[in-house]
Amino acid sequence: MSRAWLIGAGPGDVELMTLKACRALGEADVVLVDDLVNPDVLQFARADAQVVYVGKRGGHPSTPQAGIVAMMLAHVQAGRSVARLKGGDPFVFGRGGEEQQALHEAGVEVEVINGITAGIAAPAAIGIPVTHRDHAQGVVFVTGHGAGSAEPDWQALVATRMTLVIYMGMRRLDDIAAALLAAGMSADTPCAAIESATRPEQRHALAPLRDFAGTVAHAGLGSPAIVVIGGVASLALPRTQRVDDLGREPQ
Repeated sequence: MSRAWLIGAGPGDVELMTLKACRALGEADVVLVDDLVNPDVLQFARADAQVVYVGKRGGHPSTPQAGIVAMMLAHVQAGRSVARLKGGDPFVFGRGGEEQQALHEAGVEVEVINGITAGIAAPAAIGIPVTHRDHAQGVVFVTGHGAGSAEPDWQALVATRMTLVIYMGMRRLDDIAAALLAAGMSADTPCAAIESATRPEQRHALAPLRDFAGTVAHAGLGSPAIVVIGGVASLALPRTQRVDDLGREPQ
């Protein structure tokens, strides 16, 4: 019997993918894979599964969203089980909600399998908790990829005094930092950018808000990356002390 799944592959480290995600991936006839998914995750797919790459990444050629939904529907209607495999969590800036709606409207039931989102995993990878009693009573996940009417309300976000975790903001760090300063955020606010979190090529940069964009540019960091702004960023471990998820210092 055909089925459809929206599966979160997690932030990059294969071992951070859930057991349920591995099980579903092993049952799928067809796997539609996002650009940010670690290719090693596909070891859990069936050997005879059809793997289709449908990347969507800012600044690069992308598969149209309507085309992805059409592919899912075509396979399901042909009697095949389909796994839509996304980096992080499908419902956190992954357009999983849109895909679920479209499939439901076509009469297709979808099982959502959550993944660890990069907005939590990336800060944790360098020792930053997104909440902390001494620094922040909450966290706000926000996209930095906006313009015009889609621009986040930075003034309202500053007023929350919560940790800001920004997805898709690397290309606009100058604008974002300027907007936060204009909204009254202290220039001394600690900030962090983490590139390729939880993967062997992971890198990060730390700086106060006033110097943040320049520091990140000088370090040569790029996407995919997560930005953390707030007092919790001051808790990042020094590079020489960063440890992996098993408590060992990286070799």
